[in-house]
Amino acid sequence: MTTTPGSSTTPPTADITATVREKYGRAARSVTSGDAASCCGPTCCGDSSADTLGTDVNPITSNLYDTNDTDALPPEAVLASLGCGNPTALTTLHPGEIVLDLGSGGGIDVLLSAKRVGPTGKVYGLDMTDEMLALARENQRKAGATNVEFLKGQIEAVPLPDASVDVIISNCVINLSVDKRQVLAEAFRVLKPGGRFAVSDVVVRGEVPAQVRRSMELWVGCIAGALEENEFLTLLRDVGFVDPSIEPTRVYEINDAKSFLASAGLDADVVAREVSGRVLSAFVRARKPE
Repeated sequence: MTTTPGSSTTPPTADITATVREKYGRAARSVTSGDAASCCGPTCCGDSSADTLGTDVNPITSNLYDTNDTDALPPEAVLASLGCGNPTALTTLHPGEIVLDLGSGGGIDVLLSAKRVGPTGKVYGLDMTDEMLALARENQRKAGATNVEFLKGQIEAVPLPDASVDVIISNCVINLSVDKRQVLAEAFRVLKPGGRFAVSDVVVRGEVPAQVRRSMELWVGCIAGALEENEFLTLLRDVGFVDPSIEPTRVYEINDAKSFLASAGLDADVVAREVSGRVLSAFVRARKPE
């Protein structure tokens, strides 16, 4: 199902952007205050049964990173990780490369990438939420990462020049945009020829019930705004990418569906039967032609 802004199945663009900013800002404040609630609310890529970020057991955000990597990071960077995958595991990063993380949040993927590209490389983190940017910059300071820069902006209008980065990563953020074609077009623009697009995101298989698409909470929670997988591949090709592919990493079954539907006030038993097995986390890859 296409989620065209202004359609009967899509909340208004301004409402979605404001709600996403407010929710993720609240998540950052929770981490900073030491009173972290699960993600940024019961349905923010999460599960209403989780009491704290540190004990998050929801089916989307749990167990995404190797502790050998995260043990070396500031704990706040790990606590603020609200993603659905580990984009730093998607592609080999080489010393000296320039990386851009779309929707960088607390900075976990930026900091992990910075280690891989080394002092001759650079990693940009782009986020629209002031609280997340402040948290990420503090995590950068604690990690001593000098090859990192966090930028304020939206992923639909990347504040970088054409052909300026080698790799684009993102972690469960593109689904939150109501103009995904523009996001992908911007990714294509800022990549150098031969550059790689390697993101983790939530995608759906087939049709998703209209009441799920209409739910603002599920938009912010990474489900209702997710692209159908074939539509994602088509959009990548349309903006110029080649060799697009989608590799499922987790498929959410009926019990997983019940938790996020019930927390949004929907009839979980009825809708879950239509959603089960159609929502998945995936690695999405593509390449800009030479």
